[in-house]
Amino acid sequence: MADKAARFAEMKRRGEPIAMLTAYDAPMARAEAAARVDILLVGDSVGTNMLGYASEQEVTLADMAHHTRAVRRGAPDAFVISDLPVATYETPTEAVANARVLAEAGADMVKFEGCRPAIVEALVGAGFAVCGHLGLEPQHHAEKRLKGKQAGEAHQLVEAALTMEKAGIAMLVLELIPEEVAEIVTQRLKVPTIGIGAGRATDGQVLVICDVLGYTKAAFRHNKRYAEVGETMEAAARAYVGDVHSKAFPAAANAFPMNKEQLPEFLASLA
Repeated sequence: MADKAARFAEMKRRGEPIAMLTAYDAPMARAEAAARVDILLVGDSVGTNMLGYASEQEVTLADMAHHTRAVRRGAPDAFVISDLPVATYETPTEAVANARVLAEAGADMVKFEGCRPAIVEALVGAGFAVCGHLGLEPQHHAEKRLKGKQAGEAHQLVEAALTMEKAGIAMLVLELIPEEVAEIVTQRLKVPTIGIGAGRATDGQVLVICDVLGYTKAAFRHNKRYAEVGETMEAAARAYVGDVHSKAFPAAANAFPMNKEQLPEFLASLA
């Protein structure tokens, strides 16, 4: 797993930005791979965006394995990162066992939230490539707000990033932190940083595909909506309902007639 991640460190060295997007199923993964997205992230955001959960804390390991397998089927050659869900990496032994589940489902790298160097060391020692996640931690922070605004908190964040790198992470996601703090972390780390709401100085960017597509009316400052799929889905469904109710669908072009030679025989059999 670690060897596959080496190219992203080389991209950082060359100053080539890394594009990451979340992916939750085979069609999404197929489209993103065709678009040459560098990394597909099977995030625990699948819970709130696709599964109807109230928060990321409801996502299970079974959920993550299921969606990782779907993404891998859709993009066999893509680099895939999968989130370890909440409460699945409380001990080194637990983290290794659960990382193995995600790896067997198709993940090239696993990601978890918080500064837990012992967990990183255990995972790396077991042969897993690891992505850290600092700043806003959706699994652990009930309030979704900017982290690292105060000098002391920002200093702790930088120290945590350095600690995680020393422990062996191959990549670090920085979520919802001031741009200046993300820039310092990026400058001080040898491993690539991937920002979401972390400004312009990180080595790469990640967004939630549902936000990018405009599935919902939610408008986040850190996001850019590249489409309005939610409106398109609603309009298509409304048009379909209208056609069914008015008997405009299905039309003759949508039907399959029986073989003309077989039809008389069939009708005769009913007499």
